Amino acid sequence: MRRKGVPFTHEMKLSWLRLWRSENVGPVSFRQLINRYGTAEAALDALPHLAERGGRRIEVAELSQIEAEMARAERLGAVFTCMGEPGFPSLLAGNTQAPPVIATMGDLSVLERPAIAIVGARNASLSGIKLTKRFAAEIGAAGYVVVSGLARGIDAAAHEASISTGTVGVFAGGLDKPYPPENKPLMRRIVDEGGCLLSARPFGWEPRAKDFPRRNRIVATLGLGLLVVEAAQRSGSLISARIANEIGRLVFAVPGSPLDPRAGGSNGLLKDGAILVTETADLLDAMRPLDDRMSQARSDVPIEEPETEMPMDEPAGDERHRIQEALGPTPVSIDDIVDHTGASHGSVQLVLIELDLAGRLERHGDGSVSLLL
Repeated sequence: MRRKGVPFTHEMKLSWLRLWRSENVGPVSFRQLINRYGTAEAALDALPHLAERGGRRIEVAELSQIEAEMARAERLGAVFTCMGEPGFPSLLAGNTQAPPVIATMGDLSVLERPAIAIVGARNASLSGIKLTKRFAAEIGAAGYVVVSGLARGIDAAAHEASISTGTVGVFAGGLDKPYPPENKPLMRRIVDEGGCLLSARPFGWEPRAKDFPRRNRIVATLGLGLLVVEAAQRSGSLISARIANEIGRLVFAVPGSPLDPRAGGSNGLLKDGAILVTETADLLDAMRPLDDRMSQARSDVPIEEPETEMPMDEPAGDERHRIQEALGPTPVSIDDIVDHTGASHGSVQLVLIELDLAGRLERHGDGSVSLLL
């Protein structure tokens, strides 16, 4: 097995990015394909057949398309980093829903420092922005990097106040498609002054509605804790808080007036058990015991290109039909599918990959799966 922390060759990076850019290849299926076929190149060869067995044909990314994207990144001063390479964030590598390839601009070393995410309302109040700047500056002075999503309002205030101490901005679209456009000068300052910009989306990709929750997952994953300053009910910040809670991060919230709809979501988080923050010390005191988590996270990068294939059984007899028949719109665990069908775990995983590549499977945060009808 290839040693951890060894830079990829140019050819390996091309094949990883090509596999990641192919239709319907998500984080979970990417990992399973690498583990099953040993290399991204071998997985690319298998993609068309697997998807057809799942029920449809898919587009495999063309090599020329990936070469053009890598050339575009180089012209902009961006680099691609694959999971397992030096510079890939340890906390991101430890999340099964994390992108296996990221594009970055700036100083990658900030990605290995302990970080705290700050999120909140785009239409933030003046007091919310002032509080955010104070929290971000004091969090940075305490040695933490500040991570946020480069949106208007709270996100922008958090980045601005932490540029001098280290900040990471996560894009919803490609690195060459900054959103919102008015934050372009802020993004330039982040790169020029020692911070980092990060995206999992292709160059040229205009952010869509469903890309922002994906961005929020990366923001939540990169921090050891997440602070919500202002958030309305059903806001994107609450998605970030939910993800942070699911993956074991500490969730903090600043209380607000019950009369202000921008505080409805953050006040709700406090009712549900988030840690109340009225001053930076509240957050720092809770974070202190977790500072060693970064060194623990570095100890195991969970994906590599093994020298030999890991067996994934071909379904026998009518097993493929029985596995597909066991699925429906209600999420079920993989263990339940194994118990119900009597098929091996490897057979179930292979059929799920086929359905996933065909665009017929939905994977849920708790590891369960359901059929898209």
